[in-house]
Amino acid sequence: MTQPSIAAAHDQADHDQADVIEVVAQLVGEVIGEDYVADIDIGGDTSFSDDLEMESIEFVALAEALQLRFGERVDFVAWLAELELDDLIEMTVGRVAAFIAECLAQPVPSPQADGDAAP
Repeated sequence: MTQPSIAAAHDQADHDQADVIEVVAQLVGEVIGEDYVADIDIGGDTSFSDDLEMESIEFVALAEALQLRFGERVDFVAWLAELELDDLIEMTVGRVAAFIAECLAQPVPSPQADGDAAP
């Protein structure tokens, strides 16, 4: 009998969208400055452009922070690359959190799966 790994338990806790919104809000504060976001109630409807006034370089820094926090299962950069400009301008914390939660809800591929292919 195998026990769930710490990472699997960690992912299970993280994929609840409300929890992900909190993590994204924390990372936004780290990227653009805790003082700047101190008076902003960051929630699902918070817009990165209108409410947070994030610059593109800050959004890149957020993408890197999300990658570090959630790992390879959340390919934030590839997801953003597929979006239209209007989608990016209208991006909200809730939309990012929904994407992350969806990625984390997917089953983790087995490490053996890559090595099982026949020559």
